[in-house]
Formats: sequence, structure tokens, C-alpha cells
Amino acid sequence: MNTVISRKVISASVSGSLFAILLGLIVPNPFGEDISSVTDYLFAFIIATPVYLMYSFPVILIYGVLTSIISDKIGEFISGKANNEKTEVIISGILHFFFGLILLYYSLVAAILFIITDRILRKNNNEFNWLHSIKSLVIPCAVWLSFMGMVYLEHIFFN
Repeated sequence: MNTVISRKVISASVSGSLFAILLGLIVPNPFGEDISSVTDYLFAFIIATPVYLMYSFPVILIYGVLTSIISDKIGEFISGKANNEKTEVIISGILHFFFGLILLYYSLVAAILFIITDRILRKNNNEFNWLHSIKSLVIPCAVWLSFMGMVYLEHIFFN
């Protein structure tokens, strides 16, 4: 169980960071202000990404890890009863999508990223421990610090 939780935390770190970056690229200006140039788009993306990360990552970490464990355990249980390994992937995937619908499209994208990341990590058959999961938390911190550094540089050089 320790390995599973550690893998899920690592999945949350990777998928949460990817989600914030993708959301920043797709919705760089959540308040609907005009973006009239590529420079405005880039600045909006750079400013929005750390904000998205601050709000989405804790939810992905807590809610995503818990619901992913539940989804996998239910999938394993049903797969054991049906004597079919493919059933586990299907049931787990369906439950990930179901739990991902809590905030409709936004959380569904996060759930899809989470399950893809988790399945890739699971496929590699690495043994993860708590130290790995703690180290993985550097990923969202590094993304946040990188984008905040870019915001700082933008204010220095362009204002």
C-alpha cells in the first residue's frame, strides 16, 4: 500500500503541474480581458499558470490521490471476481472519469492526466517509497517558482 500511495503522490505532482501549464495555455486569461498580441498571450499565460497551480494542485493531490486509490481498489476487486485483468483497467478508468466530472471539463482533464501518468508509472514497475513521493513535490514547486520568476522578470523588464 505504501508503494501505491507513493506512486499516486508522484502522479499527482506530475499531472498537477502539467494540468496547470495546459490550463494556462488554453485559458491564459480567466477574466476575459482582451489579448491582442502574442506578447499579451505569453504574459497572461505566465501569470495565470502559477495561480492555476496554487489552486488546482492541492485538490489534485488530496482528492485525486484518494479517488484514484478508490477507483483502483474497486477495479481490482471487480477484476478478481470476473477473473479478467482487462476489467480492472476498464472499471478503474470509468471510475476515474466519474470522479473527474466533479467540476466538469476542468477536473475531467485533470483526471485524464492523472490516470495516464499513473498508468505510465505503474507500467514501469518501479518500487516507489515515501522519499520518492516527497522528492516529487519538487516538480510543482519548481514549476511555480519558474513561472513566478518569469512574472518577476516581466515586471522588471517590461514595466
